[in-house]
This record gives sequence, C-alpha cells and structure tokens, in this order.
Amino acid sequence: MIPAAAHIELNITALRHNACRAREFAPEAKLMAVIKANAYGHGLVLVANSLAEFVDAYAVARIDEAVRLRAANVQRRILVLQGFSSLDELKLMQRYQLESVIYTEQQVDILEAANLPGTLTIWLKIETGMNRLGFRPERFVAVLQRLQQCSSVHAEISFMTHFANADDLQDNKTTQQLQLFNETTKNYSGAKSSANSAAIIAWPATRQDWVRPGLMLYGASPMLQQTAQHQGLVPVMSLYARIIAIKQLKKGATVGYGGTWQAAKNTLLAVVSIGYGDGYPRHAKQGTPVLINNQRMPLVGRVSMDMITVDITEHAGIKSGDQVLLWGDGLPVEEVAACADTIPYTLLCGITQRVQIVIKE
Repeated sequence: MIPAAAHIELNITALRHNACRAREFAPEAKLMAVIKANAYGHGLVLVANSLAEFVDAYAVARIDEAVRLRAANVQRRILVLQGFSSLDELKLMQRYQLESVIYTEQQVDILEAANLPGTLTIWLKIETGMNRLGFRPERFVAVLQRLQQCSSVHAEISFMTHFANADDLQDNKTTQQLQLFNETTKNYSGAKSSANSAAIIAWPATRQDWVRPGLMLYGASPMLQQTAQHQGLVPVMSLYARIIAIKQLKKGATVGYGGTWQAAKNTLLAVVSIGYGDGYPRHAKQGTPVLINNQRMPLVGRVSMDMITVDITEHAGIKSGDQVLLWGDGLPVEEVAACADTIPYTLLCGITQRVQIVIKE
C-alpha cells in the first residue's frame, strides 16, 4: 500500500535499542518506561507491547491511559503519575490493578475513608524543587505514618521525586534536589525513583532502584543542545511527506500566506504535502531543513495547514512524487524543534490523527 501524503515510520528495533541503552546507563535499576501522551505520539499499546520483554513497568499520566493498556491485555505493572482524585477513580485503579502516585493530603483522606477489598500499591512523591506535585519534606513523616496505618495501602510504599533542570549540566539544582530527596527518605525502607531520561544520561547518582526513561526511549535527546547521536540513541519516528508540485518562481515573487518570503533570484520551488494539520510546527522558521534524496534543503514561506514549500534551486533531479523527510533517521527532531523555538517533545506528541502510521521492524 502506498503511504498517505504524510506518514510516520516507526522503527521498533530502534525503540528496543533505546530501552537497552537505558539499561546500559542504569544496569542495577529497574526500568519504568514512560509511555504517557500516546507514548509521546508513537502509539500507546504498540509501544507497550513492543517493550514488554525489555522493561519492568510502565508509567502513564492518567487513569484512562492505563485502562486502555489493561483492555489491550498489557500485564506489566502500571503506575499512574497523576494518581486518583476521587473514590470512584480509586476503585477503578484497584479494579485494573494499577499503582498510584500520592502527592496530596486529599488523596490520603480518600484512602483512609475507602473500604477497599484489597490494597493499593502507592508511590509517595516528595517535592524537592519542581514545585508542582508532591509533599514538602517537612510533611513526609506525618503523611507516611498515615499511609502505613491505612488498611487500603499496600505495605510496601515506594518513594519518588522529579527533577526540574536535569537537562542542563551547568545547573546544580539536580544535585540539590537529589540530596534533599535522599536526606528525606534515608531512614525509611522502600524503593526509590528519581531519574528521568536526562538524569539517567547525565547524573549517575540519580540512578536509584527505579529509573523512568521517557524521551530517550523514542530516540531523542533530553539534553540541552545535544542530539540522540550523542547518547547512542536511535530515532524511532521518521516523519515523511511527498512533493506534490514543482514550480518556477521569478526573482521578486513571494510565497505563501503573508508573503513573508521573497525570492532573491529565479527559484525552483517544491510544494510538499504536510502542514500544521499533520503536526508539522506552524512556527518553523525560514531555512528549517528537510531532507530530499538525502540532501538538505530549506523551508521557505509560512507553514500552511496542509503544505510547506521548499527551495530546491540548487539541487538537480528532484521530481514530483519524491519523498521528503521532515525529521527522523537522518534529520534530528531536536534540530527541527530548535528551528521552531520549541522542544522535541512537542513535535513528537503533536502528530495528528490523519497521519498514517507505518511499522518498521
């Protein structure tokens, strides 16, 4: 079957390679694959099934993501990072044998009031500097004691935190957060987890009992001003489109909405079948690279909903129907993201439903 005008190719071998790479960074730790947000745009169930023999557990953001996994017969442990906020959600979590992060007093109140037929496995989150979810260290002992006395809570309670600046090697906040986390939990048994992708790669002391790789699994670098190649990671997603027209422009002609780009000379232009309606970044700058026949060529004009335009003047032999790589194997998504003043996460997560998925083993 001929792929759609815009399609992504998912390299499952690369996905597994990246999971093994995370193991190499943290060989003593258990691996919790973060597959929230539709596995960063790669397909929730597909990624879970593809990694079943390579990881120890999964993490998702919300209960509905976890229920989808259970409905697809995914058997591994699943942690819900945003946990529950009502008794009905708590019961749903127990029904599907999910694990919950506990980060507010209200959740503890719900657990104490619940009359569950069994117990819930929980991860107590400690706020060490991210200032989003979690208990401040001064509340840790009191909350832990409440949870230990709660009949709805499994006896083995794990501890976790989340780093704010682990992608920046010049910032010592990660070290400060880790010290606070370790100091808070030092007198208590229980598995510990603090390392996200950036910490796994760059901060060895954070590789505790569990690590939580996310972006690195998909072959993109979580580190500032680095690409996947720096960490031995392989891109999983390659985004493709095709040339649907080639046009001759005279010097002085403008291109696209607003006429933001004007030809400085007679120009040969390729119109490519992708736009922000597919998830290509609306704010990609003039000169953002694409790859045609393994050659880099610059984006010109504004990104439209369904099309972009590329200057192919300096490259011979290009024809309508040729395939165009927007990011992936050969063109780092990190570079394209920088050209759009954003981060790789937004590009990978932003692929829309009309983009066809092609699986590559």
